Amino acid sequence: MQQLKDRVAVVTGGASGIGLALAERFARAGMKLVLADIEAAPLEATARELVAQGTRVTTRITDVSAADDVEGLRDAALDAFGAVHVVCNNAGVAGGFGPAWTLSEKDWTYTLGPNLWGVIHGVRIFTPLLVAQGEGHIVNTASMAGLVSGANMAAYNVTKQGVVALSETLFEDLRNAGSEVGVSVLCPAFVRTRIWDAERNRPEALRNPVRAGETATPAPEGLKAIIEGGMEAGRVADAVHDAILAKQLYILTHPATGRHLQRRVETILSGRNPSPPDASLGSLQQPD
Repeated sequence: MQQLKDRVAVVTGGASGIGLALAERFARAGMKLVLADIEAAPLEATARELVAQGTRVTTRITDVSAADDVEGLRDAALDAFGAVHVVCNNAGVAGGFGPAWTLSEKDWTYTLGPNLWGVIHGVRIFTPLLVAQGEGHIVNTASMAGLVSGANMAAYNVTKQGVVALSETLFEDLRNAGSEVGVSVLCPAFVRTRIWDAERNRPEALRNPVRAGETATPAPEGLKAIIEGGMEAGRVADAVHDAILAKQLYILTHPATGRHLQRRVETILSGRNPSPPDASLGSLQQPD
């Protein structure tokens, strides 16, 4: 897409973090916004602020893990603005930390729901609309974890690598169909968001039993501090904006990601087992 002004963007997870930054960036580009989130109060507060700045906004409470909710989001977008041009399948969670064999079925269900099924639903439900109108762009939020597998994050890694695979396949399928619809997959490292606190929205039915003196699905020690030292979400949104205009598939916001990815590929091609990762996470917080 070469023109975003007066076009319509749908952003899931639009009330906080990267989703909020995307909404703000698209608003500055003159787009109309359809914002979805599972948290009602932050969603409405975001909409009020953007409307006060002159942006046309509609909102919808959406659980992206539910196909019916995503279909409702599509219908709400069409009812409000008559078209959709950019779809950001961005909503996601972090949870189920620990060695792979210790994760419960609830950990897997909770993480796969928004992180992978949410993107699958978004692609399945919105892509035909964009193809039929002959233009548009889909942005799927993955992670550096979609390219490089770290320890104690099995469920998260699986979802994000699934999003990368889905995005790559969608890119090829659209090209084979002769469609002008673009695809991007966003693979940031640490970004200053509240994903460390994603458990706040975990459904009761998917919570693990907690014994006295324990915490529910504890996050790795220091995760909050690492994330809060990460890149500003606005910089990620700028990269997404530019990638849409350039029809760029891969969006790597942190240069250090490339080095880790190169090491992984070289290890695979050499037949060696992976070596222990660098203990320092500083290079994955800020751009070089």
